[in-house]
Amino acid sequence: MTDQNITTRLRLWDAPVLRAFAPPVETPISQTGSAAEITPWGQPGTRLRSKPGAARRGRYAPAIQGAPSTTRQAEILNTALIGPPTGTTGVVAGRDVLSRTSISHDPITAYNSTPREVSSPNVIILGDVGAGKSTHTKANHVLRPLLLKGRRCVVFDKKDQAGEGEYSGVVRRYGYEPIRFSPDGTGTTLNLLDPTILEGTGLQGQARLLNIVTRLARGDQQLDAWEEEALRAALRMTVDNVGDHRAPVLADILPNLGDLADDPDYRTLSVSARDDLHKAGLSVRWTLNGLLDEYAGLLDGETSKSVDLAGKLTSFDISQLPDDGPAVPVVMAIGNMWMLGRLRRERGWATTVVYEEGWHMIGGPAAGLIKANQKLSRGLGISNVFVMHKGSDIPVDSPGMAIIQEAQTVCIYRQSRPEDASWCQQTFGLARETAGTIEKLRDGHYIFKYGSHPETHVQHILSSWEAQVTNTDEALAAAGRL
Repeated sequence: MTDQNITTRLRLWDAPVLRAFAPPVETPISQTGSAAEITPWGQPGTRLRSKPGAARRGRYAPAIQGAPSTTRQAEILNTALIGPPTGTTGVVAGRDVLSRTSISHDPITAYNSTPREVSSPNVIILGDVGAGKSTHTKANHVLRPLLLKGRRCVVFDKKDQAGEGEYSGVVRRYGYEPIRFSPDGTGTTLNLLDPTILEGTGLQGQARLLNIVTRLARGDQQLDAWEEEALRAALRMTVDNVGDHRAPVLADILPNLGDLADDPDYRTLSVSARDDLHKAGLSVRWTLNGLLDEYAGLLDGETSKSVDLAGKLTSFDISQLPDDGPAVPVVMAIGNMWMLGRLRRERGWATTVVYEEGWHMIGGPAAGLIKANQKLSRGLGISNVFVMHKGSDIPVDSPGMAIIQEAQTVCIYRQSRPEDASWCQQTFGLARETAGTIEKLRDGHYIFKYGSHPETHVQHILSSWEAQVTNTDEALAAAGRL
C-alpha cells in the first residue's frame, strides 16, 4: 500500500462517527533510543477525549463485560471480611470499629466449642456510669442469649428504676414477676438454711455460707478459729434436731451457738477450752441476732414460694435494699447458693447469672463462695457475669482478684480515670497503648477481649426494640419532658 493510501485511510478515521472506533496507530521506536528501550509515552493507546459528551458515552475506552461472581467470591477484594476478629457462633455483640465486621461471641458457646475458645465462661464488664455497660449487659448477656435453645438467665438486679429494679419490665415481657426484696419485711424471705442449699453444696457449703454471712454482718471482720468451730457445731446440732418434718431457719441455730453441753465431740476438752468455745459461740449468736433484728422479714423464716426458676428469665430485685449495710451482699450470697442447689436438681440448662453491682460479690468476703464453687458452677453450665464500675479497689491477693483474672471474656467501657484505665490494661494483659484508648472511649464503645485473642475496639449496636427495652435513663428522660 502506498504512503498516499495510508494517509487517506488515517484521515478516514478522523470522521466524527468513526473516530471512536479508530485502531491505535503504530508508532515507530525513536531512532535515538536503544532497540530494547520502551518509552511509555510512545506506546499506542486511546485518543484523549476532551468533550464531556463523548466521555459520558464511554468513548475513553471500550466497555469490558465483567465476569459473573458471588458475594462470597468477591470477599477476596476486602481482606477484612475474610478474617473478622471473631467467628460467627454465639450472638452478635457489636461491630468491629476497624474492619466494620460483626463481632459474635457467647461465653457458654465458646466454652463448649471444640476446641474450647475460652477456659472459663465467666465475664467481667467494667465502665463509668453512663458509658453503656448496663445496656450492653441487657442485650448481649440477657435478651439475645435467651433466643438460644436450652438457655435461661438469672439477674441480681440492683439498679433502681421508678421504684423497682431495671429488669422488672423485661421479666414481665416473659410473663413472670420479679422476686422483690424489701428491708421492711413486706417483700420476699430468703432462708439462710434452706434445704435446697444443703442439697446443692452439702453441710460444708452451708457452713461456709453461714461464715460469710456472719462476716458480712460484722463489716467484713473475719471469724477466728474458735468462732468458726462453734458455728459448725451449732449447724450440725440444728440439722440433727430439726429433722425432716420442716426446714430449719436461722432462728433455730441461735440457741445452739455456745451450747456444747450435749455434744460428745467436746467432752474431752478442758474446762478452759470449752469455756472459750462457749464464749465464741455467744459472740456469733449476738452478731446473727443483730442481723435478724435489722432484717427480720428478709431472713427470718422459710424461703418464699415466689423464689423459683420456672421462667427463662428470673430477677432477684434487690434495688430497694440499702447500700450501706450487709443486706445486698447477704441476699446475693444466699441467692447464689440456693441457685446452685436448684440447678443441681435441674440439669440440662445453660444459665447466665448477672450480678449488677458485682463488686458486692467479688469485692468482699462473698468472693470466697464464688471461688470455692467455680468447678461446681462450670459443671452446672453457669456463666457468671459481673458488672462493675472499676476493679482497682479489689485487693491484689483477694479471691475476688483471682475471679477477675480467671474470667476469659472481658468488656471494658470508658474508664475516665487514668489509674483505672491502667489497671485494666495491666490486669487483662492489653497492649500498652490501649490504656489511652480506654480513657477516651465514646458511649456505646468498648474494648473486647476473649480467650487468648487480642483485644478489639467494638461499637455496640442495638435494634429499635432493644433500645426501648434496655433504656436505663427513663426517669431522667421523663423529667426532661416536664
